[in-house]
Amino acid sequence: MSKKEQYTIEDLIEKAGSYLSEKEELKKIEKAYYFAEKKHKGQFRVSGEEYINHPLNTAMILTTVYADCDTLIAGLLHDTIEDCDVEKEELEELFGPTVANLVYGISKLGRIHFSTENDYLIEYYKKIIVGMSEDVRVIIVKLADRLHNMRTLYALSPEKQKKIAKETLEIFAPIAHHLGIHKIKSELEDLSLRYLKPDVFYDIANKLDQTKLERDNTVNEMLQAVTNLLNEHNITHEIKGRAKSIYSIYNKLNKGRKFSDIYDLLALRVLVNTEQECYLALGIIHSKFKPIPKRFKDYIAMPKANMYQSLHTTVFGIDGYLFEIQIRTYQMNEVAENGIASHWAYKEHKDASQMMQNTTEQKLQFFKSIIELNEDKMSSEDFVNSVKDEVLNNNIYCFTPKGDIIELPRGATPIDFAYKVHTRVGEMMVGAIVNNSIVPLDYELKNNDIVKINTSKNSKGPSQEWLNIAKSTQTKNKIRTFFTKNEKELYLERGKESLEKELRKNKISFADFFTNENSEKLLKEFKVDSIEELYLEIGNGKYAPSTVIHTIYKKPETPDLKPKKMIKSADNNSDIAVSGIDKIKVNLANCCNPIPGDDIIGYITKGNGISVHRKECHNLEFLDNRTVQVSWNATTNQKYETTILIHCDKKNDNILEMMQKLSMFDVHVERFITIHQKDQMIYEVDLYVNSLEHLEKIFQELKKISYIKKVERLMR
Repeated sequence: MSKKEQYTIEDLIEKAGSYLSEKEELKKIEKAYYFAEKKHKGQFRVSGEEYINHPLNTAMILTTVYADCDTLIAGLLHDTIEDCDVEKEELEELFGPTVANLVYGISKLGRIHFSTENDYLIEYYKKIIVGMSEDVRVIIVKLADRLHNMRTLYALSPEKQKKIAKETLEIFAPIAHHLGIHKIKSELEDLSLRYLKPDVFYDIANKLDQTKLERDNTVNEMLQAVTNLLNEHNITHEIKGRAKSIYSIYNKLNKGRKFSDIYDLLALRVLVNTEQECYLALGIIHSKFKPIPKRFKDYIAMPKANMYQSLHTTVFGIDGYLFEIQIRTYQMNEVAENGIASHWAYKEHKDASQMMQNTTEQKLQFFKSIIELNEDKMSSEDFVNSVKDEVLNNNIYCFTPKGDIIELPRGATPIDFAYKVHTRVGEMMVGAIVNNSIVPLDYELKNNDIVKINTSKNSKGPSQEWLNIAKSTQTKNKIRTFFTKNEKELYLERGKESLEKELRKNKISFADFFTNENSEKLLKEFKVDSIEELYLEIGNGKYAPSTVIHTIYKKPETPDLKPKKMIKSADNNSDIAVSGIDKIKVNLANCCNPIPGDDIIGYITKGNGISVHRKECHNLEFLDNRTVQVSWNATTNQKYETTILIHCDKKNDNILEMMQKLSMFDVHVERFITIHQKDQMIYEVDLYVNSLEHLEKIFQELKKISYIKKVERLMR
C-alpha cells in the first residue's frame, strides 16, 4: 500500500495531461499549484513535511479517477480559504466561479465536527455531507483529501489515529462506495483497519504473503486456460488476476469464515469490448468450468444503484480451486474502478464538460436518495415531525457562530433554528442576527446562513404568533408544550371555579360533594390520580362540570328518543339528518368525534344549533331532555376526524412502519403525539377517515404489527 508522496508539479501535469487534452487547462492547473505553494509557504504538517505536499497529493489522487480540470484545481486550493485567509472572491477572480464554489464547499465541510457515537449520528453526518455539497465534485475532493490524510496518519498520536480511522471507515468509505469509487473506497477501508485493528490487519497481510506464490501459480494457470478458451472463439479480451482487499477478507473472517475457505481470494477479471461479448465469454467459460449454483449475478441487466455493471460467476477451476470471475466491458470497468468521474473522462474530450455536468447532477440526486433509505435509523420523534421534508430531502444547513451545523427544513425561520439548538434557547429568544445583520423572526433562512440567536433571561417565552411563523412541526409542538405547561395553573383554577359554580347551581355544598367516598369514586370513574387532575380535565374542556356532578348524583331522566321523520339539515352538504327539525346548524362534538357508522344522538345547545354526539359519550350520560334523534345520511361525502391511541412495546416500536400502514388506507394524519411511559410508548394520532368501517380496517391492519399491544379510539 506504499504510495509515492514526494510528487512534483511536473508529475501532476504529466498525469493530468494523459487525459486532459487542452493545454490551457494544464496551464491553469500549474497556475493554481504555484498560487497554493505561495499561500502555504511557511506552513508544515505534523509529519514535518511542507504543507504544499498535501494538496499536491490530493490532486494526484484525483487524477486516478480522471477528475476534470476544475476539480484538480480545487484539490490544489482546497485548504486556502480555511488555512490561508484567502477570500472566495479572490479565487473567483483568478480561477473562475466554479473553482471558487468548489473550494468554498470543501471549506464548509471542513468545519463539521463529526461524531460516530451511534448509527444514527453516522447516517446523519453522511446525509449532511451530501446535503451541503451542491456539486458532487466537492465530495470527491473531500474523499481524496481524506485518503491522503489516512496515508500520513502515522504522524498522529494513537488516540487520534483511531478516532480518524473510525470516522473514515464509518462515514467516508461508505460515501466512496455509494459513489462507486472502488479504488478510494478500498484503500480507505484497508488503512482504517490498519489503525483500528493493527494485529488483525498485519495477520491477514502476512497470510496473504505466505500463500502468495501458490496463489499466483494457480491464478496464472487459470488465466492462461481462460485466455486460450476465449482466443479459440475469437473474442478479443484482456484478462488479469484480481487482488482481494484486506478489509474485505477481514469482513469474511469476521462472519466466521476460515482463511482457507475464502475462495474468491482466487479471482480473475475479463475485459471485452461489447456487452454482447460479456455474455458470450460467460457461456464459453461455463462450457469448460462448472459454475457453482446461486453464485451467478448479472449486474449488467440489473446494474447496482451506483451504476456498477458486471457479470459475476464462481466456477471450479484448475485443480478444483474455486475462482470468482468478473466479466465486463472496458467502459464498465472504468465506472467500477473510478466511479462517476470516469463517466465523463471515458467519452470523447469534446463532450467531457457537458457530460460531467449532467452526470454530476444525476449522481448527486441519486446519492441523496441513497442516504434517505436509512430513515429507519432516525429517532421516531425526528421522523414524525419532518417526514415530508426528509422524504423529499428538502433540507437546508445553517451554522451557529461556532461553526456547528444545524439541519432544518427548507423555509425554516430563526425560531426553528433556536429551538433546534435547544428548547430553552427558543423560549428565551428575543431576536436573531443572520450573516451579521439583524433579521425579523419570520426571515426565511437559506443554505449556509450563519445564525446568532439573541436571548434574554427576562423573556416571557414564545408568542402564540410564533406558531404561524415556525416551519418545523417539532418547533410548533415545543411551543404548544410551553403554553400547555404555563396554562396548567389557569386550567386548574378554571376547572375548580366551574365545578363550584355548577354545585351552587344544583344547591350542593362543596363539603357534601367531596366526601372521602365520593372522591374515591370520582378518581376511579374519571381515571385520574388526584382531585387537582380532575380540575385540570374540567378546565381544559375534557369533562363538563355537570358530568362530574351527575356521576355522584345521578338523574334517572332519559331523553325521548321515539322515531320521527328524518329531515336533512339546513346545510346541503351535511351528512347528518335531524329528526323533525329543518334548517338548523349541526356541529359534531369534539369530545367524542362521531364518524359515519357510529350510533349518534343530537343535543340542542343554547344558541349554537345541534351538537351531535356518539350515544356512548360520557358527556351525554346525564343530560336533560334537550336531545333529538339524528342519523347519518345513506351517503356521506366527507372525511371525519377521530383520535386513536396506539400502545407499543417501548423497545421495538417503529414509527415508520406505522405511518406506512396508515398511508395504505387513504387517511390524512393531522397530528402525531408521542407519550412516553415506563414500559411502553403510546402514540396519540388525530386522523381523518371515511367511516367506522374504514377505521376498523385500519385497526385490524395495525394490530397485525407484532410490537403493537393495543389500538383504541379516544373519547375526551
